[in-house]
Parts: sequence; C-alpha cells; structure tokens
Amino acid sequence: MTATHAPAEALAAGPIATEPNPATIMQLASGFMAAKHLFAASELGLFEALADSPANLDALAARTGLTRRAARISADAMVALGLLEFQDGTYRNGETAARFLAGPGPGDLRPFLKLWDKISYPAWTRLAEALASGPPREIFELDDDLQQVASAGIEARLAGPATTLPEAFDFGSHKRLLDIGGGTGSWSIAIAQRHQNITAAILELPTAVELARSRVTAAGLRQRITVITGDAMAGELPAGYDVFLLANLIHYWSAEQNQDLLQRVRRAAQPGSALLLADFWTNPGHTEPLQAALMAGEFAVHIRNGDVYSVEEVHDWLDRTGWRFADHRPLAGPQSLIVAEAA
Repeated sequence: MTATHAPAEALAAGPIATEPNPATIMQLASGFMAAKHLFAASELGLFEALADSPANLDALAARTGLTRRAARISADAMVALGLLEFQDGTYRNGETAARFLAGPGPGDLRPFLKLWDKISYPAWTRLAEALASGPPREIFELDDDLQQVASAGIEARLAGPATTLPEAFDFGSHKRLLDIGGGTGSWSIAIAQRHQNITAAILELPTAVELARSRVTAAGLRQRITVITGDAMAGELPAGYDVFLLANLIHYWSAEQNQDLLQRVRRAAQPGSALLLADFWTNPGHTEPLQAALMAGEFAVHIRNGDVYSVEEVHDWLDRTGWRFADHRPLAGPQSLIVAEAA
C-alpha cells in the first residue's frame, strides 16, 4: 500500500488558522429575543396552562385564549429555549418550568419576570443614556403599582440567597437583628424561621413598610419581627441590636455613601456585634461572577449611583469605618455574603 504524505511546505506552515466569525456577537445581540419570548410566555400563562397536564396545540390555544398561531409561536420558542418539551404533537412543561414558572410556590419566579419585563426591560433600552448622563428616573420614583411589582420581583429573585443565609452564618450567639432596608422582610423571615433565638426589626421606607408587615403577618411572626419606618441613609440608626443585616442595599450607593452608611451602622453597634453584607460581590476586576458584572447595568439604569463592588473594595471600607473583616462566603447564584465584626 502506498502511503500519502502532506507536502513539506504544508507541514512547515503549522495549523490552519481559523478566521474570526461573528457567531458570539450574533448570539449576544439576539439575547433580547429570548428574554421577551420568555416574558411573554409567562404573562400569557403558557406555563400555568400546562401545569396540570400536557396539551396539544388546540388545547394549549384554548387554555390560554390565544390563536393557534400565537400559541404555536410562543410554545415553540419555549421548546427551543429548553423550557417546554414537545413530543408526538404534545407540549409539556420541562422540569425547570414546572418548578419555577407554572404556579405559586416558594420557587415561583413569575414576579421576577414581571419586574424585568415591565420595569427593567424598558429601562435597559436607555442604557447608553443612563451610562452617559444618569437614569432619567430612579427606581425610588416609581408609582405605587410599579413599586409593588418591583418589591415582589426583587423578593422572588432573591429567594434563593435569602433562604441560604440562615445556614451561612451562625446566629446561635445572637439575639436581636436589625434588617436595614429589609424590603418585604423575606431575609428576616427566613432567619427567624430557622433560628428561634432571634427577634428582628425591619427598617424600611414608608412606601415598603405595609408590604413588609403583611409578609411578616402571613408568616405568623408578628411577635418576633417588627417593622420600623425610617430611611437607612438619613440620620442615626437605632441601637440595641447585636447583628446588623444589609441585604442588597450597598449596590444602591456610591463608595462614599456606603462608607458613611457603614460608619452610622458602626455607631449603633456594640463591640463584637456582627455585620452581614449580602450582595452581588465581585472579583477585583468586576468581571466575575458574570451575572454580577451584568447587574451593574441593571443598577445603572435604575439608580444614579448604583454599581457593583468587589470584596476587596468592601474590605477597605470596613477597615475605614470601625469594622473587622471576618469572612466571605457563598450564598446562592451570584450572591455572596461578607461577614464583619464591630472592632
């Protein structure tokens, strides 16, 4: 058998160079299509319609009130994105959609999708403007109805980290928690449910206190969790607590504002008190985790001074404001926890 060999000049040239191609750019640029397909499917009740049983196209159209064409376009997009399954002419929820999008429950992400669709997505269309000159409207300026959408969506988005926190920190030696800017109260509720030794107070703006009180009442924790009306960024903070929680508050403010906040928390804290900072903390270059890096844009379109910060930056702030950095621990997803102690 005669062997064939590549020409010597071809071997000397080394591996064949591959030309750059625009596939990555095209994939990134079309990301808005996937997002809007998902938002629409959730709003139209596609996943709920399949919660109890699979359906063919006619049944799915009937359950959602859509035309066959509209139901097919939405359902096929969800199949392509891996959220629905299609076999033998029948659509069904995939495992992820069944758990997080098909109905009420502890993992229900539909309020989060509504937040990003109705509030975040329109704001992101002005990202360049927000980066160049600041957002035209801050999230604090939403009307009452949209503020409810925002609060419920943020709560749903952060359910994983909130339920992880009670196991990520040892609350055994503590008694009184101040949840500063505590939103709907989901973090305090998760802690109180897991640790019977903890009583808590949630400090929130007037626009959020009633929702927090309703959540506390629904959880049966009114005897152990109170809700205080106040502004975390104005005036002195209440004293008498031995653990202070700032969950997803730091990203609202500039570095200077955050150092002022940490100083005021320190003035309210006795030596040895714990400080818990939960947020989208990043690496020194602000590039990892990826979702945290992207969230910097979310904060930029909604908040004049909003940003993501690295663990190293926060470590420096703590040193400057009377705190001693203790640890950095994972929570859930891109969220993590910085633990400090009053020096």
